[in-house]
Amino acid sequence: MESLFNRLKAGRLFSFPGGVKPPERKALSNQTAIAALPLPDKLFVSLKQHIGVEGKVQVKEGDKVLKGQVLTASPNPFAVPVHAPTSGTVTRIGLHAAAHPSGLPEQTIEITPDGLGQWTTLSPIPNYAQLPKMKIIEAICNAGISGMGGAGFPTHLKISSKKDVEFLIINGVECEPYITADDRLMREHAWQIRQGIDILVHLLNPGAVLIAIEENKPEAIDAMRVACKDQSRYLVCPIPTRYPAGGEKQLIQNLLDREVPRKGLPIDVGVIMQNVGTCYAIADAIFSGKPLIERVVTLTGESLQAPGNYWVPLGTPVYHLLNQAKYVSSLQQKKRIIMGGPMMGFTLHTDLAPVVKTSNCVLVPSDQAMPLPPDEQSCIRCAACADACPASLLPQQLYWHAKANELERAQDFNLFDCIECGACAYVCPSDIPLVHYYRRAKADIRIQEQEKQKSDKARQRFEARNARLEREAEERKAKHAEAAERRRQAMQQPADNPQDKIAAALARVQAKKQAAQPDAVPEANEDKVAAAIARAKAKREAQQAQTGEPAKASALADDPKKAQVASAIARAKAKREAQQAQTTETVESASPAASDDAEAAKKARVAAAVARAKAKRDAEKADDAPESDAQPAENAQIDDADAAKKARVAAAVAKAKAKRDAEKADDAPESDAQPAENAQIDDVDAAKKARVAAALAKAKAKRDAEKAASTTETNHQPDDITQVDDAEAAKRARVKAAVARAKAKKAQQQDDPS
Repeated sequence: MESLFNRLKAGRLFSFPGGVKPPERKALSNQTAIAALPLPDKLFVSLKQHIGVEGKVQVKEGDKVLKGQVLTASPNPFAVPVHAPTSGTVTRIGLHAAAHPSGLPEQTIEITPDGLGQWTTLSPIPNYAQLPKMKIIEAICNAGISGMGGAGFPTHLKISSKKDVEFLIINGVECEPYITADDRLMREHAWQIRQGIDILVHLLNPGAVLIAIEENKPEAIDAMRVACKDQSRYLVCPIPTRYPAGGEKQLIQNLLDREVPRKGLPIDVGVIMQNVGTCYAIADAIFSGKPLIERVVTLTGESLQAPGNYWVPLGTPVYHLLNQAKYVSSLQQKKRIIMGGPMMGFTLHTDLAPVVKTSNCVLVPSDQAMPLPPDEQSCIRCAACADACPASLLPQQLYWHAKANELERAQDFNLFDCIECGACAYVCPSDIPLVHYYRRAKADIRIQEQEKQKSDKARQRFEARNARLEREAEERKAKHAEAAERRRQAMQQPADNPQDKIAAALARVQAKKQAAQPDAVPEANEDKVAAAIARAKAKREAQQAQTGEPAKASALADDPKKAQVASAIARAKAKREAQQAQTTETVESASPAASDDAEAAKKARVAAAVARAKAKRDAEKADDAPESDAQPAENAQIDDADAAKKARVAAAVAKAKAKRDAEKADDAPESDAQPAENAQIDDVDAAKKARVAAALAKAKAKRDAEKAASTTETNHQPDDITQVDDAEAAKRARVKAAVARAKAKKAQQQDDPS
């Protein structure tokens, strides 16, 4: 490093290949000092003014903002915030024309200045040397500083390198024609640039600082030498005037004879480079606390009557600059505005585009000074473009592949090593816009790479999902296999312990009982419906008896029939309660007699159902018997009374049997200590008695129905007194039947509390 430093100190430089020497035309704008411009009516602050990502908007429409207030923020390291250039009101947030070759709109914050210029609270750091370096880097990032001489790479990322820095190069070459912003800045603000260099030296600790300035700027060279004369490691290096000497890779090669590797960075060869405008902004941010809200812009060209360099707030639309520089439209056949210089700049699609952090020049040439480009002609393979290329590429090959959309072949010829300096197009005799083809090919490749990244991410997510599903399936399969193995081992192990057998049997019985519970619900619902029907019929009959209307001869036959139906229902309920008691006793005892009890209960239910069916059939036959027109006699009334009396007796017998069965069902849970054999005998007796009772009831019902039918064949005169007695007797029979049903229902609820 010392040898290189001494060589540069002696004025001996290296060189780079290619390059051209176009007319400079810098005198148009470098003769006057940097001036300030009045604020425009609207400011259009683009959210993304650098390489990286845009931040999230921190304001909304209608908000009042102060000068220097943060407008965007993002945790992404490739994002730097933008700030309000002046105080005013946010009138709109949306798409607006951007300072870009594509002319596509970008998200923009529109601010209407209030003319007050009221600053937000600033936080200067005068004692930066006493603070941690990361604190200073954070302050530079928060100030929104990015590279102001090239592509706009975030400054805080460039100065956060962990590698050793041998040389810090300050780029003040400004080799492109017409542009003089850095020249005037070094002339007028050399000391503040020196302060920015000191901050960078504190952060990077380089071995030496090289301040490169082109030889056509003698005043800037002298000013910087005066500002840096007290620092022996700061060296101002005048370099020959040749385009593009100010390119990053070309300048490193010109000063140090080091070539930045393909797809590499200057730090890979021990170098970090910053523009003089960036150094000025760093000093402003640290010592004054001001964010980057304005910059020096060169307004030049033969179509402007007042060219020069101006402090322009970021977001100022180009049309306002043209009005202030007194644009003469008659000197241009077609309005042509170039953002940047004539070599690397691009033509704006509209003068609504705003100034951004990388905008160093607005060029409005006349048609005479810079004629419109002629029509493109075929390449003659003269190789003049290859001789002028400072990157030692083959521009003609890149042109062929880019034009044919052979993007992979273009990459094979190192397309992305092209710095788009325009030297090849400048010397092309066929007037081929070579840089245009290269830019379009690069854009297409970037789009393809983005699509490939998206598809790769989607494929990775799909594969990860499939792997997860397969893993879950394997886990479930392993769990099932493990459970099956446990069951197999449990079945193979002998159960010698009687207690284990009993416990297993109880568990199986309990499981079966729980499984059978849903099936019992419909039967219980049917019992409730039958009981409700019986209660409704009894209530209706009681109401009819209370009305005192004369009963017909057919009613005398119907009352015994209803009593028989009630008694049958009571018997059925009693049998069901006995069966439930038998089932409860069987489950609790967990003995082998459970199957016998269930069979007996099943037979009892069948017998009761048969009895009910026969009684119903006999009753229907009694209803269908032909009625005679003869008048009833006293003998017929006596027979009817006897039939009613017998029906009441039958109902009483059924009631007594139902009561006895219910009492037996209530006493069944208390006899858990009795052996299983006694329980089986009692269950069989109960079932037998229930069948006997059902048979008796059936016989009586049949006999009563036959007697009631025979009474209709005679014609006698009705006796009012006898009819009243019969009605009262039928009413009492119905009441007793209802009482029997109520008791049976109560017994059922006690046995089955669920």
